Amino acid sequence: MKLLKRLLKDRLAAASLAVVAATLLIGLFAPLFAPHPPNEANMELRFAGVSWSYWLGNDHLGRCILSRLIYGIRPSVLWVLAALGAAACFGAALGFVAGYFRGRIDAILMRVCDAMLSFPGYVMTLAIVGMLGAGLANILLAFVVMKWAWFARVIRTAVMQYADADYVKFAKVLGMGHFGIMRRHIAPAALPEIAVIASSAFGSMILQISGLSFLGLGIEAPHAEWGMMMNEARSVMFTRPELMLAPGLAIIAVVSAVNFLSDALQKALDPKLAVSGKRTSVFAGGIKRGLRKKEAA
Repeated sequence: MKLLKRLLKDRLAAASLAVVAATLLIGLFAPLFAPHPPNEANMELRFAGVSWSYWLGNDHLGRCILSRLIYGIRPSVLWVLAALGAAACFGAALGFVAGYFRGRIDAILMRVCDAMLSFPGYVMTLAIVGMLGAGLANILLAFVVMKWAWFARVIRTAVMQYADADYVKFAKVLGMGHFGIMRRHIAPAALPEIAVIASSAFGSMILQISGLSFLGLGIEAPHAEWGMMMNEARSVMFTRPELMLAPGLAIIAVVSAVNFLSDALQKALDPKLAVSGKRTSVFAGGIKRGLRKKEAA
């Protein structure tokens, strides 16, 4: 609740949180919000304009653009969030083990992470999808394979800092087990790190799945997805640019909201950033007041 109150104090963070939450809810309950079935084709309404029945018009097959935009939230956002959760859990578990026990386990896991992180993420995602074939399941698998090492590396560094704390040493002296120490003393302190990393990776993963679908390597027709909707409208982008405008604006809005929320979350979880931000704003305000006094003089 304290974290939520801190986020709501920032107007930009509150607006971003509202956009992300509304997007997730609309995608989760897409059948309730979509006015038409997303794959219902009606060639009589091919490239039809905006109407009371079709608020964003129809595409090249007469399908409702608004309904496909709503159903496109599921692969573009919800399934990406599920893959992010899987990668974060797997990477965080390995990071906890490496940072807490160290020694040979840490050396082996970190060498594997170094090998995974040495390859460009987007290129390796393309390679995995190219080997396994196009499709949502293969893209999500590629995300998990490529993202877990990043989480493991960062969480391992955070756990190493907290593992040397005095309260952890005192718990060991009292005879508390390793799992209990990690669960009660280290995990609550490392969770903010996981939240910040996951929120920053969320936006890039949305862009990646949309980009792969736009290239024809992502979601297969006739399923709705924002990147694929832009790919389908590419042939008429000069005559009917509004067909690309709706999914493009949806991607921009959601990714921007996620990035703004990530920055606000980092400030809310790290008091040092909030204090430095206040000092900067006070310093800037003092400079402005000094300039105004000079101008008045």
